[in-house]
Amino acid sequence: MAETQHVLATRMGSLRLCHIEEFDTSNPKEWNSYASRLMFYLEANKVSADANKRAVLLSSCGSALFKLMESLLSPAKPVERSFDEIISVLNDHFAPQPSEIVNRHIFYQHKQQPGETVAEFIADLRRLAQGCNFLDLETMLRDRLQLRLFAKKVLTFQMAQEEALSAEAACKHACEIRAVNVDSSAQNIHHMSSKRLTYKQANVCASCGGQHNRAFCRFKNAVCRCRQKAGHIERVCRSKQRHSKPQAKANAISVADTHQSYLLNCITYRSTPSLRSLKLSVFLSIEGKRCQLEVDSGSDVTIISEQTFEDFKKLKLAPTTLSLVSFLGKQVKLMGSCLVNVDYSIIHTRLRIFVAKGNCPNLLGLEWFEPLGIRIEGINHINSSPVESALRKYQAVFTPDLGCYAGEPVSLDLDPSVPPVRMKARKVPLALKEKIDMELDKLVKQKVLEPVSHPVWATPIVTPMKPDVSVRICGDNKRTINKALLKHAYPVPAVSHLLAITISCCSSLSTVDAQTIIKHRGAFRVKRLQFGVSAAPGIFQGVIDQLTKGIPGVLPYFDDILIAAKDESMLAKRLAMLLKRFYDAGLRLNAEKCKFCLRRIEFLGFDIDASGIHPSKQKVLAIHNTPQPRNKKELQTFLGLLNFYHSFLRNKATVAEPIHRLLDKETKWKWTKKHKKAFNQTKQLLSSDCVLTHYDVKKPLVLICDASPVGIGAVLCHQMPNGKEAPIAFYLRTLTSTERNYAQIDKEALAIIASVKKFHDYLYGRSFRIITDHKPLLGIFAPNEETPYILSPRMLRWTVMLGAYVYDICYRLGKLIDNADILSRLPTKIPDVEIPPPLEVLMLESDDTVIMKANDIARMSLKDPLISRVLNWAWKGWPAKLSDKKFKPFFIRQLEISVHKGCLLWGNRVVIPIQAHSRLLTMLHDGHPGIVRMKALARSYFWWPKMDEDIEKTVNTCDVCQSSRAAMPKAPGQSWEKPNNPWSRLHIDFAGPFQGKTFLIVVDAFSKWLEVIPISDMSTRTVIEELRQLFATHGLLNTTVSDNAAQFVSVEFQQFLKRGAIRHARIAPFHPASNGPHDKRGFAKNGSRKLETASVTDVTARFR
Repeated sequence: MAETQHVLATRMGSLRLCHIEEFDTSNPKEWNSYASRLMFYLEANKVSADANKRAVLLSSCGSALFKLMESLLSPAKPVERSFDEIISVLNDHFAPQPSEIVNRHIFYQHKQQPGETVAEFIADLRRLAQGCNFLDLETMLRDRLQLRLFAKKVLTFQMAQEEALSAEAACKHACEIRAVNVDSSAQNIHHMSSKRLTYKQANVCASCGGQHNRAFCRFKNAVCRCRQKAGHIERVCRSKQRHSKPQAKANAISVADTHQSYLLNCITYRSTPSLRSLKLSVFLSIEGKRCQLEVDSGSDVTIISEQTFEDFKKLKLAPTTLSLVSFLGKQVKLMGSCLVNVDYSIIHTRLRIFVAKGNCPNLLGLEWFEPLGIRIEGINHINSSPVESALRKYQAVFTPDLGCYAGEPVSLDLDPSVPPVRMKARKVPLALKEKIDMELDKLVKQKVLEPVSHPVWATPIVTPMKPDVSVRICGDNKRTINKALLKHAYPVPAVSHLLAITISCCSSLSTVDAQTIIKHRGAFRVKRLQFGVSAAPGIFQGVIDQLTKGIPGVLPYFDDILIAAKDESMLAKRLAMLLKRFYDAGLRLNAEKCKFCLRRIEFLGFDIDASGIHPSKQKVLAIHNTPQPRNKKELQTFLGLLNFYHSFLRNKATVAEPIHRLLDKETKWKWTKKHKKAFNQTKQLLSSDCVLTHYDVKKPLVLICDASPVGIGAVLCHQMPNGKEAPIAFYLRTLTSTERNYAQIDKEALAIIASVKKFHDYLYGRSFRIITDHKPLLGIFAPNEETPYILSPRMLRWTVMLGAYVYDICYRLGKLIDNADILSRLPTKIPDVEIPPPLEVLMLESDDTVIMKANDIARMSLKDPLISRVLNWAWKGWPAKLSDKKFKPFFIRQLEISVHKGCLLWGNRVVIPIQAHSRLLTMLHDGHPGIVRMKALARSYFWWPKMDEDIEKTVNTCDVCQSSRAAMPKAPGQSWEKPNNPWSRLHIDFAGPFQGKTFLIVVDAFSKWLEVIPISDMSTRTVIEELRQLFATHGLLNTTVSDNAAQFVSVEFQQFLKRGAIRHARIAPFHPASNGPHDKRGFAKNGSRKLETASVTDVTARFR
């Protein structure tokens, strides 16, 4: 150690350069720079020994870094580690290497900042590309420089850089020239200066003078009328400007060209010298209030006065550092800024507004022009565009109220061989009953529904929830009217016709509904064409075709109406004709889904413009973003997809050969640059135009869907004449954090639903086949099967949504659908979105009165040995056979079981773990409602195996319930057989006491003869004496019937009957009704009570 210190001291004494400074640990971003300078410092001083380099670092790094190193290297000491090991630990601490995916995302998202030169922009791109591991950095840099380079057939990065620098220099010189030629007589009215103004002026289009890139200008190929030269229009012609006289401009910026024009979207402002004194105003709706703002192209921002801002007291201002100067050179004091909702014409957007102190004019600045669709050619004269005029004229078409088709009602043709189906109304959940009633009243008021008393057809309703927590009433038509409807033969428009035109307008319209549905409140006739009716697409297409017939350039495709025109004027005429027909027909359009004046549109997987048809970039973006395989299994999956599309790939054998070699048995897995290059080239083949076949309405459609634990994927294919499936488009995405908690059956169903929504334009109105590798979905989504009664709300909504499509679903083994399987197992990343909690969670967590919350049930479910295993099956898949019979209640319900927030659900009922059974039973039995009521309450909210038996046991063991329960219902009595002779069977009994007397009542079973004998006492001897007198009068009998009174069961009475050979029959204890003709005995007893005032002799005489 002493020798080392001596060598170090000797070496340090010979250092010629100054000592390197200490590292500031509070600024970790500087570590890479500090480490690089340290290396150069050691190299410059020829410090090569590892111990010497370590000593230099430890002695010059500073106390803070030294203490940090001791902590990071603990339990070892810094002197025990090598110099490279210490640097590696510090690199991991201060500059951890981010993932390649993150670096590439940052590289792609980086944009040129205002005022940033091309050279600075390229330097930033090179810095950001350091951790991206691009195979060809020059190509990636070239692709980021796209300014005016689309016409180049051969383009390198060097050419792109030179072109961009030249464009930047030309733009800069043009601004300098214009600044020199500014007219000194220009008036600076309402002048607002800001730093962004210079940036906007630097991007003036040389073809038209607008504030946009010339590469995207519609006048870049126009011919100037002044010099007959291509590339610009007359108003920006330099030759014309050299011979024109300068003019003064009102509200102009003194450093700007007074002849330039700003072409944006809808409104045109032209300069008129004789009107310079006029002030132009525009009426806008800001936060729902109508405001008048003065149009001022000299103001870069929009400003309102403090007085105007008082009408928006709810808005909160944010402080701003923006400095504004008026045309007099005075500083404009600002209170702050905020974002506001602005409505202008049919445009709705959110923009920033500034509030100035004091009373100043409200100014509409340049910042709002483009979002509101305003273009400028000067000031003081406003011309509305033809398209906007047409929209304003027929603004009633865009109202949000429910329209009503004014044409002839449509008829649904039924197959007479199919008998009418009248299904019973389904039970309505208690929590939804009020909402369903409100929706029914609303639809009846809007004349969408009409009550009927004797329907021939009856379809039960399903009530999926809307995003606003209201219900949507739909008919479950799969088992009723859809089976009897004749196919509508209206032709679907050929896609080739739509792709042969230039798309100018795309709008969506509403639908009308009609049919009979049954609800808990009775039957209702639907007076509009209903969503989910299989014949609706053909009928709807026929109505829209009839409405648009005769309008040139208008082609409807179900809910998309496409308008094409050569110029804006022609487009406005055709749009006006279409809107007039919609207005006359009573239909409505959704303004939020309308797009006007587009030069390029994506339709059925193609980008279409005036120049032709182009493949959609988004259509195959999923293939581009597929990550490289990490093992042989993932490579086999990828090559399975490649082999599936082998007939569409060019040079596949050559390009994919290196990665095929990795699958050889004797080859160990080692991914090199050669394999990475082959993999990327293969992906380019997959995503090229030759791999995706064109959509053809005459070819059968097949939608192959699959789901994995991390994502979903689908491939839309055509069934080719040779039997092969040719892909049209791919779809894949990762599951959100919420969707990852779905049961496997829900994930597989989500793959189908998301794919159908994605490919709606391809599938709607056509018959197609869905292929899945999850067999249980065939029983849920099969169009010819009745919707299961118990389904989760999520699955119920999906079932209703698929009812609008004509499809069949079939099963295929997972290994045979590798094309969709790879998309689900190698998905692209999407950000998590917050999904509003569905209704079943609100029932658990709605307010403080809820006894149990979802978190409590989920925690107890994980501890429950039975439910925890079922949860695992629901997440990962159910076994083919049961290993234990105790899981049978769950196994038979596996198609109806799902998972949400860790809670097991059977339909919309929560499965309760055993730990909470007694707690819920106690809560249910509060108030002692009884067995039936408790079962009804429990079945509305939760379930567990043998729940009914537990409820019955709870009620039967409750002392309060048993003591107050009603008597058991009386069983119907069994009548005595009527004897063949009188005085054959006698029924005897006592009655009384009445007026101090007791009576012996004797009834003959044959003649119903009644003997009422007063007796002094009820002893056996007295009874025997009275019977002897009767036997002496009427004779002996065969049978006597009595109860179990002591007189009748005594030995003396039995011997008396035995001597007379009389059989004695006794009735059941405590059941006097069994003693023969009780009507006569009752008559005698009740009659004697009614005659309390009469004597005993008179009473008995009445029965003689």
